[in-house]
Amino acid sequence: MRYETIIIGAGLSGLAAGIRLAMFDKKVCIVEKHVEIGGLNSFYVRKKRRFDVGLHAMTNYSPKGVRSSPLGKLLKQLRISHDDFRLCQQEVSEIRFPENSLRFTNDFEFLRQEVSEQFPDQIDGFNKLVEKILSFDELNLNEGGCLLSRPVLESFISDPILIDMLFCPLMYYGNAREGDMDFYQFVIMFKSIFVEGFSKPQGGMYYILNLMADKFKSLGGELRMGNGVKTINSKEGTVYSVTLDKDGELETEAVLSSMGYVETLSCCQPKVLDLEECKIGQVSFMESLFVVDKEPRDLGYDKSIVFFSTQPRFNYKVPGDLIDISSGVLCCSNNFKFPEPLDDGLIRLTNLASFGRWDCLPRKDYISAKKEWRGRALDALFAFFPDFRDNVVFLDSFTPKTIKKYTGHINGAVYGSPQKIKNGKTSVNNLYICGTDQGFLGIIGATLSGISMANLHLLK
Repeated sequence: MRYETIIIGAGLSGLAAGIRLAMFDKKVCIVEKHVEIGGLNSFYVRKKRRFDVGLHAMTNYSPKGVRSSPLGKLLKQLRISHDDFRLCQQEVSEIRFPENSLRFTNDFEFLRQEVSEQFPDQIDGFNKLVEKILSFDELNLNEGGCLLSRPVLESFISDPILIDMLFCPLMYYGNAREGDMDFYQFVIMFKSIFVEGFSKPQGGMYYILNLMADKFKSLGGELRMGNGVKTINSKEGTVYSVTLDKDGELETEAVLSSMGYVETLSCCQPKVLDLEECKIGQVSFMESLFVVDKEPRDLGYDKSIVFFSTQPRFNYKVPGDLIDISSGVLCCSNNFKFPEPLDDGLIRLTNLASFGRWDCLPRKDYISAKKEWRGRALDALFAFFPDFRDNVVFLDSFTPKTIKKYTGHINGAVYGSPQKIKNGKTSVNNLYICGTDQGFLGIIGATLSGISMANLHLLK
């Protein structure tokens, strides 16, 4: 069986690329090693409850009719209506440090006013930084040099606490690099979170993913689930087939992979990758989900998302312990503007974690370590937030090992390698990268990555 394109991975970028190609009557097959779609932004079921995994909310919200925004472009390219996404905006979110807090909504001027009130001597520099951000072309696919963000921010803002507070949400929501960010990625995330803002779809990621999968299949696309890639086969530097775990060899004219740059090239036959020359991602997380018997706001949790640091300075790096309890992200899905109340109260807690420390634990110690470190994270949290432990009716946690198992990302690195392949090209002809390691960030960014790489390389 021969395809014009085989797409590896049925996450958002893979599904979006598949829809785009199938629109133009391309014979395309998406292969996915797991039995559920979604990749890094999937879902799972426990005790008859369905939970989203991955990002807590969709970034890049824009109202219906705005066609120039990332969301507007995505909907136009996939021929999906704004109403079909059923997006419900956040109420208000917060960045909380020991001595300062900044609230923000989907109206950027609200954040600007917060900065003016909390850091009055920094507002002029903040406004100049915003001007630079809004004029910056972050979607330029030319590689260019690496411009780091911290020196840029320091040229406009002199207060290190404000710099850390701006970094905190952007790093947690899309940064593969420890300590700093590529400036183009800082710009992507600043616009995504602060200028445009958060929303959640009614029905969660389960709804969005199935909406996209159904559209792909309705256009004639083929989806093979539970079928991982053994090898990507090439002759004289050009891809000609893919060998799957179950279905043997499928011939193809091109491959578009969303499973990561290193992970993709590691599958190539003959070998094309020297792992020692690659920057392999390290940043991963532990996440705990708490179903509570009340609305979170009745327990003192009235924000949609809180990015917090319990220490005066924010340190974004792989921790020396199993997790870093000094910072994290709290998400309360109930505090989005859904038309009907959610069935359960849900609080999600995310902390930086070390894959290496989790991976070396024996199975018996792994289970107890999850319980211990979940408890430590809560102890640290409740020094600054109300204690909800007596109201928990169900809880679950997953670690970097879980992330690696279900995504295939080396080290459970959620955001992949710190070195992105912006144009999607590899050293193998007709083998391209989309998704995490291409460099567009967030749920909307990942989806646009699939669309952009399909348009650039496969719809010429």
